Amino acid sequence: MSTPATSDVPWLDLADPGFDTNGEQVHAARERSWWARTPYGAAVLRHQQGAALLRDRRFVQGNARWPEQNGIHSGLFHDWWAETLLSLEGEDHHRVRRLLLPAFRKRSIEAMRPSFTALAEELVDGFAGRGRVELVSELAEPYAARVICRLLGLDEDHWPQVAHWADDLGASFSTDVAAQVPRIEAALDGLSGYLADVVADRRAAPRDDFLTALVGAADAPPDGEAGLSDHELSVALVFLVFAGMETTRNQLTLAVRTLLRHPAQWRLLAGRPDLGAACVEEVMRVDPTVTWVTREALEEVDLGDGLVVPAGGVVQVLSHAAGTDPVAAAGGATGLDLEAAARGERVLHTGFGAGIHHCLGHYVARVDMAVVLPLLAARMPDAECDGPGEWLPASGNTGAVSFPLRFTPT
Repeated sequence: MSTPATSDVPWLDLADPGFDTNGEQVHAARERSWWARTPYGAAVLRHQQGAALLRDRRFVQGNARWPEQNGIHSGLFHDWWAETLLSLEGEDHHRVRRLLLPAFRKRSIEAMRPSFTALAEELVDGFAGRGRVELVSELAEPYAARVICRLLGLDEDHWPQVAHWADDLGASFSTDVAAQVPRIEAALDGLSGYLADVVADRRAAPRDDFLTALVGAADAPPDGEAGLSDHELSVALVFLVFAGMETTRNQLTLAVRTLLRHPAQWRLLAGRPDLGAACVEEVMRVDPTVTWVTREALEEVDLGDGLVVPAGGVVQVLSHAAGTDPVAAAGGATGLDLEAAARGERVLHTGFGAGIHHCLGHYVARVDMAVVLPLLAARMPDAECDGPGEWLPASGNTGAVSFPLRFTPT
């Protein structure tokens, strides 16, 4: 293949809040080239190159530069962002991740499946007889927030305030983040103070719960490792609450929208709850809330076909473009096939990242969504949109602000 001139490589304006990372402009660019130019560095559009990049040890996460890329060079948000797991690298990242990991083990999360199921049934019972639901406020947000409260052992009555803080922190991923800093910093201040009080309570009166385990690991780490300071624990907990709640809420709304566009798959899921896990993977491949995953080069890297990334240069893997790459998607492309996904015939999505920065809480999200999506399909088999709803831009982190549905009451 001949090396294209840089001017011949497609341009995608990811900085435009109206840009659609799932749209035809991206698909057309992918047909021309496996990479594109953007205001945030190069963007990888195909699965093979994207999967390789995310595991390439010549790159680090790259999110640490997000505030500076948007003109934010100091302040509470700037400093907090630099200390989250998304931004930490090297031994600091390994140490924090090792201490948090035991609380996210598959066995521990699997034990919470009955609790997630009971919560999903409670929420669906609240609107099933009415035949209408606003999916964000009545299902996705309370479900995601209350799962986090149950996971951490927070007072579940506080979920509306926790959700409000997490929603405001979600603006950290918006393309207009510079305008959102006051909102983000108010949420950081509120949630940090709330969680500090909960941590103090667990130290004074330990319980058999997730947060007590985290506090114990931070205060008395195994094998003589350095523990977490109160500040490090606060940064980690705030990030866990916001990332776990906001991404699950958004992905649930995107999943339902995608399934309703494929009614045969929606009906199949209603009768086959065993396909719940495969459904999560398939909808995240086709319509992910995390629209791009960032990497930063540690050294100059020649990725071929004219893409030379300088040391410190940033590359984005566009999640939808890679997941629906017709070269790699076994004929699936943008279509949906839950049974094919269950058989392992679909490419892996990048919604949880990859490599050493693979999402720490991925199993929580996988289990809670695998529980609620089949239940929704079974209780609302003829669901359809009741108006356009309101949606976040399809860039950065996306999802529904409101998503009204109607269906035959059950």
